[in-house]
Amino acid sequence: MIQFRLHAIRDYFAPLFRRPNAVQMAALCYRGGSDGPEILLVQSSAGRWIMPKGWPVKGTDGAGTALTEAWEEAGVKHGKAESSAFGKFRTTKTLDDGPRVPCTTYVYPVEVRALSNDYPEAEDRRRKWVPLSDAADLVGEEGLRDILTRFAKRTAA
Repeated sequence: MIQFRLHAIRDYFAPLFRRPNAVQMAALCYRGGSDGPEILLVQSSAGRWIMPKGWPVKGTDGAGTALTEAWEEAGVKHGKAESSAFGKFRTTKTLDDGPRVPCTTYVYPVEVRALSNDYPEAEDRRRKWVPLSDAADLVGEEGLRDILTRFAKRTAA
């Protein structure tokens, strides 16, 4: 009986001691292609195909941070970000110094109007346009695949 109460007390107070998820913003960069919408993906340092994403920038809203990441990681010179996140997904981010932290990433659609070949991470990142219909098959995170699938439905409507 006492053990049951201890478990109940532990379960009641445990959420108070958990850290909230870290937060990142991502840019779902898109354009109209000859065969339909295309998504701009960048290759992570681990070789996975992802959307440009990063930590919030002080004094900038989520859409502004997404635009900054689109520029730094993919060379989006001119783009228009939606003011509200289209969705969010959860993942685990491995920090540079080793620890893994739970992370919630908010995704902002960015209509790409112009790209530059000279951008801050041009030496470190490969980028490629892929048909929206193929994008979900290339990314690793399940939540990101779901967002791309929902975005495809939105653009088809």
